[in-house]
Amino acid sequence: MRTMRKTNLGRSLLLVVPLMCSPYVVQKACATHAMTIQAQTSIIKGKVVDSQSGEPIISASITVNGTKKMTITNIDGEFSIDAQVGDELVVTSLGYEKKTVKAAENMTISLVATSTMLSETVVVGYSTQKRNSLTGSLKSIDNKELTNVTTANVTNMLTGKIPGMNVMPGSGKPGSFGAIIVRGKSTINGSTAPLWVIDGVIVGKDPGDINPNDIESLTVLKDAASTAIYGSQGANGVIVVTTKGARAGKTSITFSAKMGLSTLNNGKVKMMDGAELYDYYKSFTNAAEIAFPRWNEQLRDSNFDWWKLATHTGNVQNYDLTINSGGDKLSAVFTGGVYKEDGAVRGYDFTRYNTMMKLNFKPFSWIAIRPSLNGSKGVIDDRQRSTYSMYSMLPWDSPYDENGKIVGNRSSAWVNSNSTNYLYELQYNWSKYDSYSFNGNFDFDIYLTDWLTFSSVNSYRWSTHLDKSYVDPRTSGAEDKGRVSESTSTNTRRYTNQLIKATRSFGDYHGFLMLGYEFNDGEYRYHNGSGTGLVPGFAQLDITSTPESVGGNKYEWAVQSFFANLNADYANKYLLQLSLRTDGASNFGSDAAYGTFFSVSGGWVATAEKWFKVPCIDYLKVRASYGSVGSRPNSLYPQYGLYSLGANYNEKPGAVIAQLANRKLTWEKSFTTGVGIDLNMFRRLRMTFDFYHKRTSNLLFAVPISGVIGVTSIWQNIGELTNTGFETTLSADIIKGKDLTWTVDANLSTNSNKIKKLYSGRDQIIVGDGIAGSANTLLRPGLSVDTYYLREWAGVDPETGAPQWYTTDANGERVITKSYAKADQIALDKRATPSVFGSFSTTLTYKNFDFNAVFGYSLGASIYNYSRQEYDSDGAYTDRNQFSLQKGWKRWRQKGDIATHPAAAYNNPSNANKASTRYLESSDFLKLRSLTLGYNFHLKSDVVKALRVYVSGENLFCITDYSGVDPELPAADSGRNASGERSTALSISTGAGVYPSVRKFMLGVNVTF
Repeated sequence: MRTMRKTNLGRSLLLVVPLMCSPYVVQKACATHAMTIQAQTSIIKGKVVDSQSGEPIISASITVNGTKKMTITNIDGEFSIDAQVGDELVVTSLGYEKKTVKAAENMTISLVATSTMLSETVVVGYSTQKRNSLTGSLKSIDNKELTNVTTANVTNMLTGKIPGMNVMPGSGKPGSFGAIIVRGKSTINGSTAPLWVIDGVIVGKDPGDINPNDIESLTVLKDAASTAIYGSQGANGVIVVTTKGARAGKTSITFSAKMGLSTLNNGKVKMMDGAELYDYYKSFTNAAEIAFPRWNEQLRDSNFDWWKLATHTGNVQNYDLTINSGGDKLSAVFTGGVYKEDGAVRGYDFTRYNTMMKLNFKPFSWIAIRPSLNGSKGVIDDRQRSTYSMYSMLPWDSPYDENGKIVGNRSSAWVNSNSTNYLYELQYNWSKYDSYSFNGNFDFDIYLTDWLTFSSVNSYRWSTHLDKSYVDPRTSGAEDKGRVSESTSTNTRRYTNQLIKATRSFGDYHGFLMLGYEFNDGEYRYHNGSGTGLVPGFAQLDITSTPESVGGNKYEWAVQSFFANLNADYANKYLLQLSLRTDGASNFGSDAAYGTFFSVSGGWVATAEKWFKVPCIDYLKVRASYGSVGSRPNSLYPQYGLYSLGANYNEKPGAVIAQLANRKLTWEKSFTTGVGIDLNMFRRLRMTFDFYHKRTSNLLFAVPISGVIGVTSIWQNIGELTNTGFETTLSADIIKGKDLTWTVDANLSTNSNKIKKLYSGRDQIIVGDGIAGSANTLLRPGLSVDTYYLREWAGVDPETGAPQWYTTDANGERVITKSYAKADQIALDKRATPSVFGSFSTTLTYKNFDFNAVFGYSLGASIYNYSRQEYDSDGAYTDRNQFSLQKGWKRWRQKGDIATHPAAAYNNPSNANKASTRYLESSDFLKLRSLTLGYNFHLKSDVVKALRVYVSGENLFCITDYSGVDPELPAADSGRNASGERSTALSISTGAGVYPSVRKFMLGVNVTF
């Protein structure tokens, strides 16, 4: 038998036809008219739709009960069948519950989607498999599950939806990217981002500017059985994306629109007003030393709200159009999308345009050609109000004078007369960022025989970023000269894979063999220039009087691979999968350029055994896997001895040594063992359980060395760490009625990692978090890679109000000290990543109404709240505002007070606000991520086929003890790396100017013509 994939609005459907029957003939029959098996004498006409969305279901089967009369629905979900009014019709479709109804004239039949589809086709490494035949650990979600939140970037949509995947979303800034870790950190300082594969093309660690609404399905591959086929690129997991495809049939037009408002969610943070700040300063133990040029009680009535100045109610708009049309030989899909967001912090406008066109051309029965083009344009207009200033500026200082005019920088009327007025700067200064991307694919399949296929995927990707900024001479940013800066970066990637696929069956034995070759390379170019000295208002480099700087670079890389994959099963109950891959990469030494990776996995479907008779168990499969994947360094040329050119020797060019060579530098390898169970019970309950142990060896690290020769590090393979975890999902149909359904879904994940050894007998490495004076983490055998390394806070002395810390005395005992310098740093039993995290949701449908709520949670992680070092500083920072005391906080005032905060003093000589566990807080939380209420109109119209209207809220509330803005810290964005990919990572510490998350309220409509 041949299986052919047919797509229906985000769900994968299969038509099973004999090998001798052309799949294209069947597809044409399915797409253009309802295929009636029996001669028709009395005709019943109707339509089959999804109960939640109201969208038509293609290829649903309708049978007259007790007869051989059968038909299937067409592209619009319509059917006609030879039947009498009152006959019983049995309606089935893959992915939906079977339904029996009485025949009636012009009837509409609603099918309820099942939460598990054992016959569903899932996109995995370079191929597709039926879910029943899978032996690895993976999770698929469709477009509806993905886009129930409104954001420009797909990474933010994955938060809490995939067991084993920890996602740190981007900040509330429009267009921000999230950071992803799949099954724990398997490296010390390399990238933790998973590999993205879009429509069969490896695009790297960054999905780019893909329109989330163009995604039809998304599959996350997590264990060695699933990821080993990607070899050195699959160590951090693989995310496989399939975009909407062309299908034959009548022209279908789908339009969706979302519009809404966004507001900043500032958590528990509240800055002091003028009266609070004045009383705070008056309470200083050395208040007589306050040296402000304007210091009097009238300051209690000076109360400018810098937060209100910087923020407003933002707005979000998202429009998408999909047109699908064609016949059995040529079909096409076109999509267009616009996403526009005005940030909730004033002055930052983000707009992105996307378009995609895909063709499916089948000139002959033995070939299918699938060219595609997609592109995007992004525009950012940045005059954003300062997130730092909305926290830090004193309420005593107003950006306006008594006449309402903007005051200049370092105003003598201000208490903090050393500060600049960013509002004055923004009158003149601006930045603009334009981005363009293009991707062209030319893919084709040649059907050599009915069981042998040659497939080819060929892609060219190009993107460029044009950044420009202007600093006016009237502002403080360029020493009264003004400055214009421009930069251009261009990234190109070429990709090709050539596959031979063979599918054979011998009785109950079924097998699939794939052999492949792959080549992927890229080039990144960057140029910048700036000039100073210009006439105000003119923002071109050629009119600047003085060239200030010029720069540029170019990076290249390549990966070549050979691989094989074998899937076999007996009677769909004994399953085996093998994969083998060899990669060669340009950023390894000549002695170790190639690495080989493998996986072996198996499964047993117990319920397929004739002797298995457990009434309550509908389906039971046991899985096991073992395999290896690899990682490359985050540096493109770590193996070479490098020189830095351009060094100036008496105004002459020269070179200095910059890196020592290591031609034996080799692959970082992860070996993963996994076992899992898939279990369905009572025809209502579906569960999965997965346990894994991942051991990573040959850890890549830039090892510190003596700087005597001018080089401070060398790349080496230095150690080993492990990750262990458990994942489970649960889906339950609480109510399954004709008009009312209620489904509950939940997932839970745990992970713990441990360093096993480091290099050359080194016992530990201290790593900073990137913020000067902030928290450190410690790399030491036996500890987690996220272990905090800090001085330990001992509270406030109730007798004196002095801050206290712990230190270790000569006897090894922990004792209290009042000297910060004497306090010692220790490895803490606290880490930056959660030990337990996940989500749960509930979905209710009643007739035409649907309701969905999604919650997320995280337990066991800690955040270093650096913002408190500046804004809860006990008087150390007198040039910036301070946090109001929160519930449970108390400042020491007099002898005997049991307080959380020591006595405050002007310029705080006590070091109370220095880095310590005082500011290390639990980030446990429970969030309502999204809430949606929709109504589906079942219209009897020849024009409008389906219509759905809904309202939704996002990020509505968060229950947490964390004192900061949001316990889900924004991902740390390091810009673009040498491969041109956006580099993001999990944050362990807040900055001083946190961009809060946003709460959104949306109104949406989906209509199909």
